[in-house]
Amino acid sequence: MPTMLVKNADHLVTMDGGRREIAGGGIYIENGVITAVGVSGDLPETADEVIDATNCVVTPGLINTHHHFYQNLTRAVPAAQDATLFSWLRTLYPIWARMGPEEIRISAQVALAEMALAGVTCAADHLYMFPGGARLDDEIEAAEGIGLRLHATRGAMSIGESDGGLPPDALVEKEDAILTDTLRVIQTHHNPNPGAMIRIGVAPCSPFSVSRELMRDAAVLARDQKVMLHTHLAENDDDIAYSLEKFGCRPGDYAADLGWTGDDVWHAHCVKLDAVEIDLFARSGTGVAHCPCSNMRLGSGVAPIRAMRDAGVKVGLGVDGSASNDSGDLMTEARQALLLQRVAHGGDALSARDALETATLGGAQVLGRDDLGALDVGKRADFAIYRTDTIALSGAWDPVAGLIFCGPVRADHTVVEGRFVVRDSQLATMELPVLLERHKALAENLIVDG
Repeated sequence: MPTMLVKNADHLVTMDGGRREIAGGGIYIENGVITAVGVSGDLPETADEVIDATNCVVTPGLINTHHHFYQNLTRAVPAAQDATLFSWLRTLYPIWARMGPEEIRISAQVALAEMALAGVTCAADHLYMFPGGARLDDEIEAAEGIGLRLHATRGAMSIGESDGGLPPDALVEKEDAILTDTLRVIQTHHNPNPGAMIRIGVAPCSPFSVSRELMRDAAVLARDQKVMLHTHLAENDDDIAYSLEKFGCRPGDYAADLGWTGDDVWHAHCVKLDAVEIDLFARSGTGVAHCPCSNMRLGSGVAPIRAMRDAGVKVGLGVDGSASNDSGDLMTEARQALLLQRVAHGGDALSARDALETATLGGAQVLGRDDLGALDVGKRADFAIYRTDTIALSGAWDPVAGLIFCGPVRADHTVVEGRFVVRDSQLATMELPVLLERHKALAENLIVDG
């Protein structure tokens, strides 16, 4: 049984029930599970792998609750740099339509590597288009190679331009085929057990790209298979206007009517939820993936995260797609979440530790992972170690808060299930320069073709 010992952390941030922060703290790990947490002197002295965390902050692994991996091939596209959501999508859809299986796989590897280097140990991706024969399996293969946990959600679009939708007809699928392939992916890849590296979710893209019937049928399928549901909701004013015009109600009512609320559901963005919808989410246990950088980039607005947290809504963080952020750094996302709430609601609207909790434990709660999100006995050994003797944190009186206020910070080590994914600030599972060379070539091909 492989063992690991982390010792002498200046600050061990547990995110346990008491939100303990242990000076000189450590954790002991057996077979990928935390078996002891406390002051280093109270832990076993030896292990197969020993990490001395002197001059370091140790946190639970960051958890990204919403991403679109493939979009990192279309960062900073000139025609999309100053667009709002709907025009941004119309600009990029034709470019994305030229991708294929290799683009999906390589972009996923790059996205996962980027996140791991910042301390992410688990990520949810929303893949809702499958051009050129691509499949969700392509990004699942990528995650298995990198070593991060993946919640791969099988997205879909079924209403193309000819039927009044936003996406080109070439990117939409028949609804029967969507449901058939979703079932295949669940039965092939989903692992419901504690410690699962791969889980599958059901994720029609949005209320403006699929039919009412598909939303309802997808919810039925997800609950029959006991997997989670995910989509975009209430992202901006256009989204609200579309819902009112097409469905005669606000997005929250539409979601509830079709079975899209509950503790097995999480929605991305939710920038424009009103007080009634926030109460609905709190009462039903529905989660939210907050994506502040993307929301700002597209001018969507300020999500009412302070009100959601006060009401008891589960809130995690998401970097969203790397064509609307355009970064995959979740710690930066936590910083922006704090700053944006303060811009809207005052200097004490969200604390640094609130933001860090949202990036760790909050994400685990949103994804239904009671085995992740905290450094506590019985939890999986997913954690990140950040050095405090760096220029980013030099002079920080409170290095835990400094992870949010200062930066950008990079993980010295990122560990998943007791295994190094990042070691000494270097990706440990793949040759990053080789990966980036191929990624660059694929991006350049899209530019040339465009």
